[in-house]
Amino acid sequence: MSELASSSTAVDAAAAVLAEIERLLPQLTTWRRDLHAHPEIAHREIRTTAFLRDTLTAADIAITPLPGTGLIADIGADHPARRIALRADLDALPVPERSGLPFRSTVDGVCHACGHDVHTTVVLGAALALKTIESTLAGRGLAVRCIFQPAEEVMPGGAHDVLDFGAMNGVDRALAVHCDPSIDAGTVGLTVGPITAACDAVDITLTGPGGHTSRPHLSADLTFALGKVLTEVPAVLSRRLDPRSGVALVWGRVEAGNAANVIPASGHLLGTLRMLDADEWKRVDGLVEQIVQDIVAPYQVAAQVRHIRGVPPVVNDAGAVAALAAAVRRAEGERSVVPTRQSLGGEDFSWLLQAAPGALARLGTRTPGGATYELHQGDLVIDESAIGIGARTLALAALSDT
Repeated sequence: MSELASSSTAVDAAAAVLAEIERLLPQLTTWRRDLHAHPEIAHREIRTTAFLRDTLTAADIAITPLPGTGLIADIGADHPARRIALRADLDALPVPERSGLPFRSTVDGVCHACGHDVHTTVVLGAALALKTIESTLAGRGLAVRCIFQPAEEVMPGGAHDVLDFGAMNGVDRALAVHCDPSIDAGTVGLTVGPITAACDAVDITLTGPGGHTSRPHLSADLTFALGKVLTEVPAVLSRRLDPRSGVALVWGRVEAGNAANVIPASGHLLGTLRMLDADEWKRVDGLVEQIVQDIVAPYQVAAQVRHIRGVPPVVNDAGAVAALAAAVRRAEGERSVVPTRQSLGGEDFSWLLQAAPGALARLGTRTPGGATYELHQGDLVIDESAIGIGARTLALAALSDT
């Protein structure tokens, strides 16, 4: 095929994909609202997986279930010269919804507070649109693998299940989007290099004999020791690790005692340890436990420390970013690509990028001129125009020769 004919075919394929996504938009919005109303937490995405299975099968897209929940869908050449992976995460959070939306969560204490319902719908839309040009993909020796991954919100995350299953075998590039309610819908945030941080879970339990608060010298003042761990572990880490790594240990759950005059026999801390630098993250293993044990030693309480290794930073590949940027400019306009900076958020998409280069894009979800929301909060509201933007971005980036 001549270079001119090849270019013309690529333009026709992109136009067909854009037209199909436009046609699908009302249905995609309906599907997203249904997913939003029926959230499922990590490893329990049974209804979500069944919906994807039925919808993809009805479109004659080949699917392969992942162990437990989630699935992969393959489109294009059977033995491709190049395979692109598009990844979505399925799980919701154990957070009560307070958005007031008419399609708000019907599950008590659970909601899509991180936008995974949007991610799922975006990749589904891209898959359905790419299916309409499957013969063109095959003719170019191109295949697209859509990975609908469970359990992104827990540690260790569902990305390990994807890798263990072999879903990244033969993948040349992996792409994903993540909702960003701090930037306007209609824009996509991109950067080359690190875009997220390393993130671990830290789970500490202190135990002691308990006693009366009038006689702490005859017992062990566990609550005081817990308070020292609460404040001193983050402080010591900031002196033991390179400050340029941006280390941040933040507690999300603190529990001890039930009465003002009783020294409790146990206490519990649960938090996340985050840092910007992957090399420093590799060094921290074992350090948290050492610090905790040194802090509690004078107080005669025992400490059990679980430092659960989570995810390294997502590091965006320059070629993948270029493909995403070109896709955004083609579908949304030149000004729709905006710069973004590395955050302390964690994303287990980073594990998939250990198997193949790729990039994560920040999908703007704030209504222009509207309120700015936070992820992982029950009042999150997403501008639904982001669904089409995300689907167009991933579908066109999958077609890129960049």
